[in-house]
Amino acid sequence: MGQPKTNNKTVNPALAAAERKYQRGKPVPFKKVRSGKLRGKLERQEEKIRDAVQSAARAELLLGEEAGFLEAEGIEKTYNYRQDQLSKEVDINTSQKIFNLDLPDHGPYSIDYTRNGRHLLIGGKTGHLAAFDWQSGKLHFEVHVNELVRDVKWLHNETLFAAAQKRCVYIYDNSGLEIHRLKNHMDVTKLEFLPYHYLLATVGNAGFLKYQDTSTGQLVSELRTKLGSCSTMAQNPWNAIMHLGHANGTVSLWSPNMSSPLVKMQCHRGNVQALAVDPTGRYMSTAGLDGQLKVWDIRKYEVLQEYYTPRPATSLSISQRGLLGVGWSTHVSVWKDAFLTKQNSPYMNHIQPSSSIRDIQFVPYEDVLGFGHAKGVSSIVVPGAGEPNFDSLAANPYQTKKQRQETEVHSLLDKLQPDMIALDPTHVGRMTRLTKQDIIRVRKEEKEQDESARYQKLRKKAKKHLKRHENVIEQRKIDISEKFEQEKQKRLAANQKPKEFTALDIFNNK
Repeated sequence: MGQPKTNNKTVNPALAAAERKYQRGKPVPFKKVRSGKLRGKLERQEEKIRDAVQSAARAELLLGEEAGFLEAEGIEKTYNYRQDQLSKEVDINTSQKIFNLDLPDHGPYSIDYTRNGRHLLIGGKTGHLAAFDWQSGKLHFEVHVNELVRDVKWLHNETLFAAAQKRCVYIYDNSGLEIHRLKNHMDVTKLEFLPYHYLLATVGNAGFLKYQDTSTGQLVSELRTKLGSCSTMAQNPWNAIMHLGHANGTVSLWSPNMSSPLVKMQCHRGNVQALAVDPTGRYMSTAGLDGQLKVWDIRKYEVLQEYYTPRPATSLSISQRGLLGVGWSTHVSVWKDAFLTKQNSPYMNHIQPSSSIRDIQFVPYEDVLGFGHAKGVSSIVVPGAGEPNFDSLAANPYQTKKQRQETEVHSLLDKLQPDMIALDPTHVGRMTRLTKQDIIRVRKEEKEQDESARYQKLRKKAKKHLKRHENVIEQRKIDISEKFEQEKQKRLAANQKPKEFTALDIFNNK
């Protein structure tokens, strides 16, 4: 009699936990698919996904760097530590990342870092533009455009960047040479770039959200927000949805495929001053003119935590490890675990004397926070802010010129279309179980519902118009009513006039 087979394979708990972290949803139940060809294709696809998850989990065990935070002893508080104290305790390379650029004649400054965190772009309000490798101190260019600059943004890499100037948006290369002028983007206040779609999104005082394809030069979409001027915008890195903050306290979510907002959230009682979305796409932080700082769960569209700032916050930023940076007045506050539980005190504090904060941003893959203020640009160390291990295929801080060129070609070949931007990106690639007749029937019902809603809207609008003009006295109405009354009297008089006697009337008298 044969012995039953036993599985002697042992499972590493650390490896199993790492695999669960890299899994993306449940596998497709391909065993129930009738088509053998499709079933085999799905089986091979699931096998590739499983191998990719296992490879990523095994590679994580080999990563040598670990994230760490600032720890205090006894009754000490981490928010009392100053940058000059930290610079004496850290290594030389980290201490060199604490610097202050004094540029009092051209501020306040807007800043932006590349995706790999290597290059820094600054733009002063009076027209001062400069870009440099902030770690090595190598200056790429410095130019003065003699025009108002509202915002700056790197494009797909450090070779091109966009600047929102007084009249329209300009594209420059890394030598400061003007490449393009986007005439359709007028009076822009905020810029955002979608790296996987090669889309430059702009919003301005006119209240229009515009998407420009930087690879083809075409204007993909032009959306009217109908909510007035807008100067607050942030992108959701998970699904590429744009979040706009408006003057009436609402935050609207936009996609280039829809002419109306996907979601509208009433977040504040006053103007929305700043907002930020974390890299996982689960949480959003907003700051309003009412002095409130709120943390939202975008999955359920409900508020999680509420904080109060002594002055309205002007800029927000969320690091790769979930730290929340808040710039208000002359202060920069960093909150730890703000999305999980209510915090009584910030993680770190920094004061920039006599200089109001304009723009703050965490540096990718570095424990550094950079911010632009009225008198220049500064950089501080925030332990535990950045991801300690980088993926060289996604963003490589040490890439060479040849690697950068190859990455650019691959990203252009893998460029996603604007039609794929949706609230739920996992919806793309799913199989529908509806038949062709069911799809046609559903589309027909949706069309009928849209037509009915449009008819009801027009009817309501006409009724409202008539009610509005019901008690309005106009000479035209008086003339028409008098003419109508005269015609009515003539008809009545014609009916009352006696008829002439005819031979047929003798039969009516019987």
